Amino acid sequence: MNGGNPLPDMWLLSDERNAQTLGRILRSFSKQIAFVYRHYHLPPSERYAEFRKLSRIARAEGHWVILSDSALTAREWGADGIYGAPLSLYPRRRELLQIATAHNMREIAQANLSGADAVMLSPVFPTRSHPGARTLGSNRWHTLARHAKMPVIALGGMNLEAAWRLKSPRWAAIDGLSQSD
Repeated sequence: MNGGNPLPDMWLLSDERNAQTLGRILRSFSKQIAFVYRHYHLPPSERYAEFRKLSRIARAEGHWVILSDSALTAREWGADGIYGAPLSLYPRRRELLQIATAHNMREIAQANLSGADAVMLSPVFPTRSHPGARTLGSNRWHTLARHAKMPVIALGGMNLEAAWRLKSPRWAAIDGLSQSD
């Protein structure tokens, strides 16, 4: 699990929308980021093949590789950690970094109970992933984040400018990192 290094500030999530540019994006960062591989749109064998290709690129650039899947699959595939809802993180696997997802106070409490290493709290701002969805906004995001017992990563409509406005050192994006370094 990356030798106990501190969590990166920037996190890139894979998605069907950015699938064609992920290799280029992963190569474009001079500083370490974390790459969360999701690719739910692919059949299992294609998903694994794409994971192998992108994880090689990410590791060559010094980035972390997190898999949105089970701990068993993450270990088999050689990921640094897993990403998902707090309850899906049980049982705790100390050798894997565990990134919980949360959208409200109940899920923050679940992330705290699960002992997650970090929590991705969303959606902060309007996002193309969920057009028209209710967002947390800066004030609610900060209120929820204060209750987390672990580092909080902002997600949803995030890019460098949004992270600056939110005053969040850690943030994640699907589209927003393609313009940032």
